[in-house]
Amino acid sequence: MNSSVIINLLRRATGLLAAALLATTATWADEPLTICHEDGTVTFQYKNDQAKEVMVDVQFAGRKAMQRDAQTGLWTVTLGPAAPDMYPYCFIVDGVSVMDPTCDQYFPNEGFKNSLLEIPAQTGTLAHDIRPVAHGSLSYVNYFSKSLGATNHAIVYLPPSYMMQQQKHYPVFYLISGTTDTEEVYYKVGRVNYILDNLIAEGAAEEMIVVLPYGNPMKLKPQAPGAMPQMGFGADIFGQDLHNDLMPYVESHFRTINDADHRAIGGFSRGGNQGLMNGLTHLDKFSYLCSYSSFTSTDLPNVYDQAAETNSKIHLFWLGVGTDDFLYGTARDYMEFLDKKGIRSVKEFTHDKFGHTWMNAKYFLDRSLRLLFRPEAAEAAMQQGGQPTPAATGKEQPFTPSVMARLFPRPILSPEYGSDAITFRMKAPDAQQVALVTELNNEPLVMQRDSDGVWQTTLTNDVMSTFTYYFLVDGTPVADPQNMYLAPSKGFKPSICRHPASPNSFASMGEMPHGTVSYVPSMQGDAWYIPADFSFTAMPVFIQLVPGETDTDESWFKVGAADAIADRIHAAHHLKPFLITTSDLDFMQQGFGQQMEIRTLRAADYKTWKERQQALEALLEALKD
Repeated sequence: MNSSVIINLLRRATGLLAAALLATTATWADEPLTICHEDGTVTFQYKNDQAKEVMVDVQFAGRKAMQRDAQTGLWTVTLGPAAPDMYPYCFIVDGVSVMDPTCDQYFPNEGFKNSLLEIPAQTGTLAHDIRPVAHGSLSYVNYFSKSLGATNHAIVYLPPSYMMQQQKHYPVFYLISGTTDTEEVYYKVGRVNYILDNLIAEGAAEEMIVVLPYGNPMKLKPQAPGAMPQMGFGADIFGQDLHNDLMPYVESHFRTINDADHRAIGGFSRGGNQGLMNGLTHLDKFSYLCSYSSFTSTDLPNVYDQAAETNSKIHLFWLGVGTDDFLYGTARDYMEFLDKKGIRSVKEFTHDKFGHTWMNAKYFLDRSLRLLFRPEAAEAAMQQGGQPTPAATGKEQPFTPSVMARLFPRPILSPEYGSDAITFRMKAPDAQQVALVTELNNEPLVMQRDSDGVWQTTLTNDVMSTFTYYFLVDGTPVADPQNMYLAPSKGFKPSICRHPASPNSFASMGEMPHGTVSYVPSMQGDAWYIPADFSFTAMPVFIQLVPGETDTDESWFKVGAADAIADRIHAAHHLKPFLITTSDLDFMQQGFGQQMEIRTLRAADYKTWKERQQALEALLEALKD
């Protein structure tokens, strides 16, 4: 078999030849209890025999009480109708917020834990629908940030043609999520990949690379004992990392066009502020700027007071906000300020998407993606200006530090990592008992409550092990609301504990080459780790990681840290060429025959993630030349 055939098979296996792939619908064994009806109403159902009171909190209806059905034992309520879209929701069980344990889709966030409800359109399609079109891939990348002194993370969307057209270079859109969001939110909630896949298939948007940075890198910096991770705004540590570390990484690892005419930056909420701040202060790098439900400083030297020069450098300045958004007043004032300064922009306002929400973020994204890297279309939109800036009424809610404090109160620190101990905390002032459940302990560990209603316990054994855990609050399993690392399991999703000093943590690795983990999200069970500097000079060893019964194709990487383990061992030793995958390799086995060497690890063969990681380490160590 010649090398070109092998490479094409490999591309198919990795899912990067996405233009040949059509959307598929993932199905799990456990059907969700929440039901969407054709009239747009939704019946929420939740099973919990211990609960005394249950409410559902959903973005289109707020908090509503649920009633327990005596026959089925299910807590239930029907709400709506609501417009077709995706809505975050959770259950409030005796005062404690919990995710829907039968829902697979979830909202990645540093703090709150919500499930995602998808109400389909009965006629036509929605911008974010998973349609039968060619799909791009998403790569999870890690890079050492000298600005942080730590490893940072990002997700990179590659359009469907990227692997087929090896000589083509692409424009880049840096798209930043909001306060407390992780780098995954514009993918898993904002659906940027599917929106762009659909627009590209229609010919309504240019092919582009989209980079999803982590907007709060301060949280990744080494912290003093007992200190709280801070949230950075504007052109602070985020901007330093963006310009000095992330952009050079992207431009050295992907086929990008590296000039201002082919770079865009924008984001939602805090990400919109970060995008505008870094775009307006670096117009030599960015000529397309997008703000979704946000604004930025009106004090930027050499920007607003030099309107003609500023306008000459910007192809598109796109601003959108909902009139019912708590940031509307400040965003409106910023738009009016731009008008008075003679800075051209395109403005759009919504009135029906529940304010500061990802329904708005997706809508604005769909509208603006059609103009990126299309100078003529962007210029026409800029000349028209979009909707006029509404006059101030005096009733707009001001955005003040007190509003910020109310929306984002100081979090409880959990887990808190010490050198030889890990402390877990859970605030549940009305609970009678809270216990910590981990896969390392045979029995739940009863926690102690303080005068503020915060329950606490400390572990001193297996501190450097990776394990999943959750809290048992009066018998109800609850993921740690303060831990941003959530296991992407089917059904109930526990939290992930990984000490920053653990050898399997990116935080402890320092500067070294990193591989990438790539997915085609429309294909279930297809994840591939490709080592740094991998080249197809010889037949690689294929390491097949089989997920456990409740695992997904992400579990071996997000919980098992298979990519971190491979990076560390690959950097320390010269290994035979290898690839790691969760994919079914039967079709490749048929093509390669005896040439193909597969080594398989099955999660079901091991009780804990600690044991699974040890098995993977041993397998990789065996590849030493």
